[in-house]
Amino acid sequence: MKSAPSLHEKMKGFEELCREQGVPLTVQRRAILESLAQREDHPTADQVYEKVSPSLPGLSRTTVYRVLETLVGLGVIHKANHLGSAARYDPNTERHHHLTCLSCHRVVDVEDDKLKRVDLPKARAQGFEITDYSVHFKGTCPDCAAKLKAGRKA
Repeated sequence: MKSAPSLHEKMKGFEELCREQGVPLTVQRRAILESLAQREDHPTADQVYEKVSPSLPGLSRTTVYRVLETLVGLGVIHKANHLGSAARYDPNTERHHHLTCLSCHRVVDVEDDKLKRVDLPKARAQGFEITDYSVHFKGTCPDCAAKLKAGRKA
């Protein structure tokens, strides 16, 4: 498995991609990508806004949503959609899978070689041609499990 690029490498690559694609490299785009690249918690757009807005006076939630969609379109972040939950944004664009806590809604990456070898189902009968997949596990994180256990003892 290759190592993840450093923040400096990710930002340098982003600057080059913006030049190649003719996409303006705005202060907002840079700040939002830098913020995401330093996180591992797959934040929602609102969480990104809360983190970045203190350093960018006048930044609106609408701008954050637009920037996130632009970054997804450029392929520098991934948008993780799971049924019944808010979209989460992830700077890891390699195929990987997720664990979601049903209690606190924390999302973490899960790496398992078995998941890389999943045979894709034949879905042509339904008119689909599958090109990618993501596995999403739901359960209880260790922190919430400990709280539940402590609550049962009380």
